[in-house]
Amino acid sequence: MVGFADLELSLHLRDEKTYSIEGRLTLPDSDVDTFFGHDQPILMAYDPLDFEDLILTPEEYGKKLSEVFFKDAGMVALWTKARASAQALGSALRLRLLISASAWQLNNIYWESMLDPQDGSPLFTGEKVLFSRYLSAADLRPVKLRPKGELKALVVVAAPQGLSEYKLADIDIQGEMERAKESLGAIPTTFLPAKPEERVTLNQIVEKLRDGYDLLYLAAHGTLTASGEPMLWLENDEGKVERVLAAQLAERVNELQQQPRLAVLASCQSAGKGAGNALQAIGPRLSQAGIPAVIAMQGNVSMDSIKKFMPLFFNELNRDGQIDRALAVARGSIREAQDFWMPVLFMRLRSGKVWYVPGLGEGGEFDKWPAIIAALQNEKCTPILGPGLYEPMLGSWRDMSAGLAKKFNFPLASFYREALPQVTQFVASNQSLDTLLTSINSMIRSTLQQRFEDLPEALKKPNASLLDLLKFCGEKFRSNQEFEQHKVLAKLPLPIYITTNYDNMLAEALTEAGRAPEVAICPWSERFYEESVYDREPDYRPTVERPLVYHLFGHLKNPESMVLTEDDYYEFLIGFTMAKKRTPAIIPPLITRAMTDANLLVLGFQLDDWTFRALFRTVMAQQGSARRGRYAHVGVQVELDDARNIDTRRARKFVEKYFGDSEINLYWGKSDDFIGQLARQWDAAQKE
Repeated sequence: MVGFADLELSLHLRDEKTYSIEGRLTLPDSDVDTFFGHDQPILMAYDPLDFEDLILTPEEYGKKLSEVFFKDAGMVALWTKARASAQALGSALRLRLLISASAWQLNNIYWESMLDPQDGSPLFTGEKVLFSRYLSAADLRPVKLRPKGELKALVVVAAPQGLSEYKLADIDIQGEMERAKESLGAIPTTFLPAKPEERVTLNQIVEKLRDGYDLLYLAAHGTLTASGEPMLWLENDEGKVERVLAAQLAERVNELQQQPRLAVLASCQSAGKGAGNALQAIGPRLSQAGIPAVIAMQGNVSMDSIKKFMPLFFNELNRDGQIDRALAVARGSIREAQDFWMPVLFMRLRSGKVWYVPGLGEGGEFDKWPAIIAALQNEKCTPILGPGLYEPMLGSWRDMSAGLAKKFNFPLASFYREALPQVTQFVASNQSLDTLLTSINSMIRSTLQQRFEDLPEALKKPNASLLDLLKFCGEKFRSNQEFEQHKVLAKLPLPIYITTNYDNMLAEALTEAGRAPEVAICPWSERFYEESVYDREPDYRPTVERPLVYHLFGHLKNPESMVLTEDDYYEFLIGFTMAKKRTPAIIPPLITRAMTDANLLVLGFQLDDWTFRALFRTVMAQQGSARRGRYAHVGVQVELDDARNIDTRRARKFVEKYFGDSEINLYWGKSDDFIGQLARQWDAAQKE
């Protein structure tokens, strides 16, 4: 398939029993959306009383619902165009249903039972139409995909003692775990309970989730209270029944630093039961709490259906990470059952993916390895390193930015709270530069002291030297990671390393590798001075044995040299623009040549980061840049997240075009994904 044709339908209350439908059709490789229902309203008349006698006959219910939904000629025209467009492209049609707050009653409809208006077959039981319900979340944190190889799953099976007293069937713990284990395949999985004496309490579930799981599989009984409040039947500390309200679970999940990307609830009535406000059910509650994709059950689903549905769903998910496609295939496997419509997907992932395959782009497998290896062998390769190299050890700069924003009451919207230059500009202007630097150092120091054990006493103190702490923790981290990024880069035959980072970790890794690195800081401003190797040795030439680590945006040892705030970035760019007129040049000619007459590896950046923008414009402005067309440059770009991009497919195309105009090939994945593959490719080449 070439992609998906996306049809997003939003439903709004018009009067007591009439609703308006607005649609947006987005086609692959099209930059224009087609809108429906704005000028000429598309209407749907819905009376829940018309469906009361049909609840026990899904086929009749689905038939009636289709008649109601497709009654308006405008809806028929919209649907016909969407299906025809998808078929013409050889694409699936992805249908997202967004029900506005004014139309909350429509959440109680069994949409998944709807029939195809053309042939009367179940509409959402195959790969032609992929259906999900879109719910917004109060949690505004970005949803970041992880590579498939890094996924972790938590399987929770709650089987408290005494279920029979409440006329609930016993749960086969071992059977549920075996099914989940088989279905999840090679994905590392943790089970709760892991041993007979372990209790499946709310606190225990949350404690496990704190370890950072991507997938949550929860097998438990779920019901609604007499007042319509959804709840799960978990355990207390004695192993007996503990009824936990969905609101309690959702609140605890929302508090997690890292939430699961997908939750699968194999529980009865986990999506509501069609009476009352279904948004009060467990699945939607978890979705609104921040989990971007939740599969739940909207009724008393049979164990036979669960046994067929779940293994097939996970097997299909393992193929491509596409949640709505996997659900459609799995629902198709139980289409003959009376409860085929009960699995429901609440999802706010526009891509529909729970993971990505590093290096794999729209056009297929990343194919630039031979050129990269040849460049390394010829010592014609220059890495340009960004803040992404910190993340495995320190976390992201975006998280740090959010922490600073919270500490100093940053006044702008939540999206800007992750933009470090804007937040640091606010702190430096509203407080002082010293306050900003002290706060950043304190946050980094605290992160390292909490994460790493067995620190020397001197490094546990609140005023411990940050450079010394980074050195100790860096050594420890590299020793425990086979393909730690700095370690891998230090072993490659590279004479020049250009970095926008402020630490010594790369130089220290080079020293550990038996090399003698020199460190230099770009003199981008006249407000600071730092002696460099070129002051001592004007004729210094970087070699593999004695390489140069060039800090483009400054270094921790000289805080004045650090490019942090918006003003710093502007001054850097202005200084660089004027550099052509300066004698001596602001950047040594050998560094300029390394950015124009060699293969570039751009690692650890995101397109919308200021660090990248300033760097990119700097590199593109270099004299002799026309020579770059001779080489195979690579820009490692993390898979775009759904929360920060309205349309991830188009955003991805924009990034590719942005880079493409500069002869840079994209590798989709994190920098450590790329570095791991690079290490394997290099080792294989050395053995040939």
